[in-house]
Amino acid sequence: MSIADLSARLTPDEHGIWNTSGTGPLSYPEEGNREYFRIEDRSLWFGHRNDCIMSILKLIPPAGPVLDVGGGNGFVTRRMLDEGFEAVLLEPGMEGAFNGRMGRDIPEVICATLEGAGFPSSSLSAVGLFDVIEHIGSDRSFMDLVHGLLVPEGLVYAAVPAHSWLWSSSDEAARHFRRYSRESIRTLFSPGFDILYMTGLFGALTLPVILLRVLPYRLGLSKILGTPSAESVHGSSGSRAAAIPYRFLRSESVDVRHGKSRRSGTSLLFVARKTSGRS
Repeated sequence: MSIADLSARLTPDEHGIWNTSGTGPLSYPEEGNREYFRIEDRSLWFGHRNDCIMSILKLIPPAGPVLDVGGGNGFVTRRMLDEGFEAVLLEPGMEGAFNGRMGRDIPEVICATLEGAGFPSSSLSAVGLFDVIEHIGSDRSFMDLVHGLLVPEGLVYAAVPAHSWLWSSSDEAARHFRRYSRESIRTLFSPGFDILYMTGLFGALTLPVILLRVLPYRLGLSKILGTPSAESVHGSSGSRAAAIPYRFLRSESVDVRHGKSRRSGTSLLFVARKTSGRS
């Protein structure tokens, strides 16, 4: 039985994409999936994040399919499938869902929000939230929803942008509501979840982000200099200079595989397990 079979609200279209009647407003750039689909496969940032996500899945394996919530064009979902994990893409944007199904040949794609998909309580074994939670206005209510949909001891695999002091025009362009600290993640997931593992990612990018994004934003120069392009932010420009910091990141995915945690980084990667109820 597929995950889509769990909900009576979902019906397949001519491409085999499961749909609901509507998705509601999204805090995500309208052109985001189109732009990222163009650069993801050559992006050093997306590639490194995928390496680390696969390492955390191998460190703490899921007991069933991972529902990749807000998974965009299916870049992570496709890699999970290629690595032998069961995975389903859930993406509320029709363009991203189409790219995942037709462009990346993901067998099971659902075009809906998590709430709109209509899954019953305690039906999902694992959920992926990779750079998703920061786009949710009421993150507490959203995590209440996730908690209710997970089976007992179900897992959440997640990545979020780290440190409020790294806020810049890039966050505003991406329509983020916030960046997170370790403490704010633990507060958000408590009660109801145990954080099993957490680490910082992209440590070598911290100084470049401060110099090229945070300082111009703090000095009011962002409007003059403009928001950095998606290519420059995600290391897909192909320039040698852009690739230099990524050479220092290769050991991060190895550390994740061995359960070692790093304090520094522009992102946080973590896994949480459902425990008791939430209030």
